[in-house]
Amino acid sequence: MKRTYYIFNNGELKRKDNTLEFYLEDGGRKSIPIEQVNDIYCFGQISVNSALLNFLASCHVAVHWFNYYGYYSGTFYPREYLVSGKLLVKQVEHYINSDKRIVLARAFVDGASANIYRNLRYYKNRGKDLSEIMEEIEYFRNQINVNNSIESLMGIEGNIRKVYYSAWNEIINQDIQFEKRVKRPPDNMINTLISFLNTMLYTKTLSEIYNTQLNPTISYLHEPGTSRFSLSLDISEVFKPLIVDRLIFSLLNKNQINENSFYKDTELLQLKESAIKTIVAELDLRLKQTIEHRELRRSVSYLRLIRLEAYKLVKHLLEEKMYEPFKIWW
Repeated sequence: MKRTYYIFNNGELKRKDNTLEFYLEDGGRKSIPIEQVNDIYCFGQISVNSALLNFLASCHVAVHWFNYYGYYSGTFYPREYLVSGKLLVKQVEHYINSDKRIVLARAFVDGASANIYRNLRYYKNRGKDLSEIMEEIEYFRNQINVNNSIESLMGIEGNIRKVYYSAWNEIINQDIQFEKRVKRPPDNMINTLISFLNTMLYTKTLSEIYNTQLNPTISYLHEPGTSRFSLSLDISEVFKPLIVDRLIFSLLNKNQINENSFYKDTELLQLKESAIKTIVAELDLRLKQTIEHRELRRSVSYLRLIRLEAYKLVKHLLEEKMYEPFKIWW
């Protein structure tokens, strides 16, 4: 079974025969069987050469790069091997046709907001005072299907997130005083965790899209742009409440991450390497967690749910079955 490999040390990643070898700066060496690799995350200073990249491309392995501060730098995205001209035409058609695009954009916002509401209900049932916040989110959710522009949908999504974030001080036991979402740079522990884990989810989603016939640059809620895989942003919205938000609540409420997990300088709050390793390990466990799928009637991992979401989108674009966004049912 293929899996994700995370590299935190500095060194050189090279091809050796038909496998990978990682040479550490201290002289150590580690072999990575290529047939077991789904994708690679590089958090250290890693040297590579063209022979390695050609080998990774031939094996359909994506590599995600992060800089010294733990911020996403970019992805080595191999040449697509599951290409479909018919599907590409349909993807473009559903973007250009405003009526078709708005259907998908609404679905992404509907799925994301339904899962947000589910998170709030979970904590309300455990004694948190969230009734007013849930009512406000329900008010915005009722506006999703009556708006006919992408801009207004993005506004609704933003309002839902703003109200949702106002509940986090109630949900999280640590005294952090999270008031609003700040991205560049994140100004407190929660904003730093959101930025890091959102990026991890985007890249996980990108790796799953790569193993379908979808083109990752054509999207429907988020505007396609130069040098970004915007379809990953669309699909990730649906899974943020389940994977990112619930993991943040768990990490902070179990005190696995606290103020000692960060470096503070004049411009940003930076995760320590030990904290990144903790978060990545917990994220990996969460993605391997399984649920009994209602339609498939078998156990499916959280990571597999993302691939299944991409397949559902393919069926919608080919007009085989209307896309229904993933919604938490347990």
